Amino acid sequence: MRSNILHDGPASVVVFLVALPLCLGVSIASDAPAISGIIAGAVGGIVVGLISKSNLSVSGPAAGLTAIVASAIVTLNSFNVFLTAVVIAGVIQIMLGLLRAGQIADFIPNAVIKGMLAAIGIILILKQFPHLIGFDIEKPVSIDFIYPESKNVFNNLFQAVNFISPMSMVIGIISIAILFIGDSGNIKKLGFFKIVHPALIVVIAGIIINEFCSANFKLGGDKLINLPVLSSLTALYDATPKPDWSALFTGKAMWITAFTIAIVASLESLLSIEAVDKIDPEKNITSSSRELIAQGTGNIVSGLLGGLPVTSVIVRSSANVMAGARTKLSAIFHGVLLLLFVLFLPELLNKIPKASLAGILIFTGYKLAKFELFREYYQKGWNQFLPFIITILAIVFTDLLTGIIIGCSAGIFFVIHTNFNSAVTVIQDKDMHILRFNKDATFINKGHLKKILKKIPPYSTVRIDATRCNFIDQDIIDLVNDFVINAGQKHIVVQIDKKNGEEKSVFNDLQQRTTT
Repeated sequence: MRSNILHDGPASVVVFLVALPLCLGVSIASDAPAISGIIAGAVGGIVVGLISKSNLSVSGPAAGLTAIVASAIVTLNSFNVFLTAVVIAGVIQIMLGLLRAGQIADFIPNAVIKGMLAAIGIILILKQFPHLIGFDIEKPVSIDFIYPESKNVFNNLFQAVNFISPMSMVIGIISIAILFIGDSGNIKKLGFFKIVHPALIVVIAGIIINEFCSANFKLGGDKLINLPVLSSLTALYDATPKPDWSALFTGKAMWITAFTIAIVASLESLLSIEAVDKIDPEKNITSSSRELIAQGTGNIVSGLLGGLPVTSVIVRSSANVMAGARTKLSAIFHGVLLLLFVLFLPELLNKIPKASLAGILIFTGYKLAKFELFREYYQKGWNQFLPFIITILAIVFTDLLTGIIIGCSAGIFFVIHTNFNSAVTVIQDKDMHILRFNKDATFINKGHLKKILKKIPPYSTVRIDATRCNFIDQDIIDLVNDFVINAGQKHIVVQIDKKNGEEKSVFNDLQQRTTT
């Protein structure tokens, strides 16, 4: 126990330093109160950390949910109603965990998941650019690409250009430059950057630049973080918004939001857990169903306390692993540190420029939607690239849940299309046609097989090889048997291969009839 604390204590400080700017940044990107991001970070560390079976995963507010949160706040027209949706989402996650639905992520194509993350990255970049140059509007705007009154996100970008703040733009550009430098291979190897995350350097640099610049250019008001100054946990609880339970009975919008949060947060958590297990030095395997219960409990508590939705976050989790954490104590301690910081040092947090956080989020968006990712999926072929692109476009132009459904539909279509063409092939050598079943054949392949059999000319020899598949649908068997029965009319000789030790093929053995 003592040796674990010696490792987990320092690791928790590293994770805290990584999580602090991300908690604030995600809340700003979500058009939510800054305090809600801190609450979610604390709950993700303490509550989820206590329940989860993962030793190294760290939970908190995630950039992947910003699109849902910002859109839902506008749609529901109330942050309090949104908090109700967060609580209900947690209940849904617990139900999924109890139903052992932890394998849900395995049924979503990788192309769709990567497309979802890339779309979120693009949305982050488009939405945070105005903050980067100082256009910090107080009224939340829709996260959707298409706005009311026939406007879209580019109208907002063009409008932002007319309200450039020189100091915000300088801080924003320096922030992105620091993050790119800190992400380069040689710099990442330095021991300093294993302890101090570049995102923390961005925040510190933003504060220093703004504090020591000329009074004419100094940022203030809505261009800085605004956290309430509190003196106790009771004051913190009183200062945070609470769920509006009347929303349970006033319409379906809240329920749709809850379902969307539950599905997307579960997917993101399960994918993060899988990634963390791969880099775990002990190679532990985390129970996915138990993780859903932990995440659901975290979302219930976070929603009740006025916090954002939580998920397992790969950025914090990987920082936890690299910092040498051994047990879940690291995640729990980091949550406690977040809570203490907002209670005793809110004045320091209120000096952080929003442009610094915008730089962090734009860089996060770039990492999610890197050009290399597009090239990777293009090289994998159209059956992977098109679902990837379709998912991105669908999410950007509609919303996250609709985009995922469209992306999954596209993925299923291409799986069927690939199976349709590859399950049955024919090889021709003069008058010999080898009809080969390469994998299990179902009714999906019936149309393709019909075309193949129809093209076989009279006086040919057809060799049917089904030794490679374990299952052949009755529709396929009937189709082949009909062909065998009628082959003699076209003077076609049919040979049917049998598996070793097999006395009879699944197809009718009518070779004697067809050779006459």
